Amino acid sequence: MDNSLGHPIFDKNIASPGTWVSQYADYLFRYAMSRLNDEEQARDLVQETFLSGLEKLDNFKGISSEKTWLTAILKNKIIDIYRKKSSRSNQTVSTEETDYDRQDFFDPENGHWNNQHQPSPFAVEHEDLLVSKEFNKILQQCMQKLPSLWFSVFSMKHLDDEATEFICTELKVTPANFWVIIHRTKVNLRSCLQKNWL
Repeated sequence: MDNSLGHPIFDKNIASPGTWVSQYADYLFRYAMSRLNDEEQARDLVQETFLSGLEKLDNFKGISSEKTWLTAILKNKIIDIYRKKSSRSNQTVSTEETDYDRQDFFDPENGHWNNQHQPSPFAVEHEDLLVSKEFNKILQQCMQKLPSLWFSVFSMKHLDDEATEFICTELKVTPANFWVIIHRTKVNLRSCLQKNWL
C-alpha cells in the first residue's frame, strides 16, 4: 500500500514477537556461536536480542524482515563483546615485520609463499568447505586459539564483512595494526588448519 506521495506504508503490526523463539532462535544461536564459540554466551545473547527487540518494537518499520532486524540487534551485541574484550586485553601489535613473518613464510623478493610453507590443497570431497561440519569445527577450534583482539578483528572482517574503518573505530586499532593483525591471523589460521585438517 502506498501513501499519496508514492511511499510505501508499513504496518507496525507485522512484527510477531510471539513466534520469534520458534522461528529465529536456532538461526540466531548458530550466528552467535560462529562468532563467539561460547554456548552459554551465545544463548544469553539470543535472549538479550529478543528482549531488545521487544523494547524496540516501535522501531521496527517492516523495511527489512524480522530475521534481518533481529540479526542486526544480535550483531551489535556481539560487537559490544568484541569491543570489551579488546579494551580489556589492550593488545598492541608491532607493525614492524619480524624475521619470522618475512623469512619463514614469504619470499622477500616477491612477497609470495616460500615453497616449503606454501599451503597444501585441502583434501575434502565437498566443494564448499564451509558446509563441511568437520572443517567448521576445526576452523572454530583454530580461531579460539587466537588472541581475543585478533579473533574480533578477523570475525568482523571476514564473517561480517565490515569495513576496515568501522572495525578500527569500534575496536580502537590503527589501520596499520589492523593489517598486521589480519596478516598474522591468516598465517596462524592457515598453519593451524594445515596441522589439524590435512
